[in-house]
Amino acid sequence: METKQRILLCEDEESLGMLLREYLQAKGFDAELYLDGEAGYRAFMKGHFDMCLLDVMMPKMDGISLAKEIRLVNQEIPIIFLTAKNLKDDILDGFKAGADDYLTKPFSMDELVYRMEAILRRVKGKNQKVQTVYQLGKYTFDVQRQLLVYGEETTKLTTKECELLALLCAHSNQVLERELALKTIWIDDNYFNARSMDVYITKLRKHLKSEPSIEINNVHGKGYKLIVPEI
Repeated sequence: METKQRILLCEDEESLGMLLREYLQAKGFDAELYLDGEAGYRAFMKGHFDMCLLDVMMPKMDGISLAKEIRLVNQEIPIIFLTAKNLKDDILDGFKAGADDYLTKPFSMDELVYRMEAILRRVKGKNQKVQTVYQLGKYTFDVQRQLLVYGEETTKLTTKECELLALLCAHSNQVLERELALKTIWIDDNYFNARSMDVYITKLRKHLKSEPSIEINNVHGKGYKLIVPEI
């Protein structure tokens, strides 16, 4: 039995989103609907998808920003923007963010599916999975197994430790914003969750202490930066 292709659908207009989801499901796709960019990003980081359909104008995180975050994690997954904008600069911004295609509203749902199928055919056979193994100096970090391996020493990470380190790895040598990390892993960026994340950062530093080239630095007023030697 052929596995359905999973579609991440982010559309803040709920009625349109539900209509699109039902239409895609009727066409044989497994479509999941999220009404804002942050919810869509959390879903992307915790699941495997074959394609992303992103509205540009969304609350909490717009589609352009979401596409940029997705591209930091996965360079191959197809992205199509759905938007009412049709100005040249907006279209260029979409492609610069990593879009494979761009449809302006209103659009034909049949045309959308034809475009989706054409793109999916082009990428067929490529590995579209989120990266699951990272090399951090002499450490090997296996995301799926939640293991951090250093020589003969193996550390089993907790789920929160694993999710936070995976997010840091996806943003290695870049600033991971505190708000993004909190809303991705803890759902809410309140004071107590922020303190909890600080505790987990301390734990990760201890886990990585055997490799002096690896650091997790505080970036005042912004977040954290995982320093990894450039290969």
